Amino acid sequence: MTIPLSILDLAPIRKGESASDSFDASVVLARRAEELGYRRVWYAEHHNMASIASSATSVLIAHVAALTGSIRLGAGGIMLPNHSPLVIAEQFGTLESMHPGRIDLGLGRAPGSDQKTTFALRRSPQAADRFPEDVIELQGYLSSQTRVPGVEATPGKATFVPLYILGSSLFGAALAAALGLPYAFASHFAPASLEEAVASYRTSFRPSQQLERPYVIAGLNVVAAETAAKAEADFLAARRHRVAALFGRGRTLSDPEIDALLASHAGRHVEEMARYSAVGTPEMVREYVEAFAAHVDADELISVHHSSTPEARLRSVELLAEAVIRP
Repeated sequence: MTIPLSILDLAPIRKGESASDSFDASVVLARRAEELGYRRVWYAEHHNMASIASSATSVLIAHVAALTGSIRLGAGGIMLPNHSPLVIAEQFGTLESMHPGRIDLGLGRAPGSDQKTTFALRRSPQAADRFPEDVIELQGYLSSQTRVPGVEATPGKATFVPLYILGSSLFGAALAAALGLPYAFASHFAPASLEEAVASYRTSFRPSQQLERPYVIAGLNVVAAETAAKAEADFLAARRHRVAALFGRGRTLSDPEIDALLASHAGRHVEEMARYSAVGTPEMVREYVEAFAAHVDADELISVHHSSTPEARLRSVELLAEAVIRP
């Protein structure tokens, strides 16, 4: 199997740990991914979530890039409605100038937060409606053709940082196809429209200066361990962590509360979010990954490794590479 593999690092802050611990683990993970032959590591913008440390996404990318040598790093993604396109162009133009040829910029239109946090970010709930126009404006700043006369991004101009449209619906697929950009589908947590969105994107794609033919990245949950039992235990811990992150904003849930939520209707929704998950031994994971890649017609898979400890997550990354990248 030759399909490229990448990693989405959710920068988890585990119980009893700090953001500093999360950043240290992200550096270790990126360095190991670089050694193992993964194509890229991405970080996602989230706000007001006590269990995720990647809120200042560009700062985290800069930190990891300074401590690695060749692997591509980027945002998967920046929630553009939270920012002005000029500021994001300056941030990622700076990153590209510091680390040439290593920076990616994935863009999403979801706020990445709740309504209270949207207010705290000083963004309008209607900001997402301007997402297509904001992507085009951002693209202009990163090229040599600004869309706002008299305004240039410095750094940023003529850096041509590659853009990726992130999505979980037909809207993102249509926009990526119309602009001739790669499309990354969030099938690791929003699997419902995966097949339809990919098919629509490939059918409607228009070549652009950045991309001649369609390019699809699909998200996949992975928990690889030496035994199936260990992998299943880690996967259960990950689902508990997700429930706590989704429903425990501002408070700490006890284990009984988390298990009750898992057994509820909301918990069943969390289970559906994890529909595409490769869980088990390296052999089991390899079989699932190969079948998933063929099913979704993907050009690249981005794996999200859910494990109860940083050591287990790192081991999952290693076992996936041994099974798929270097079998």
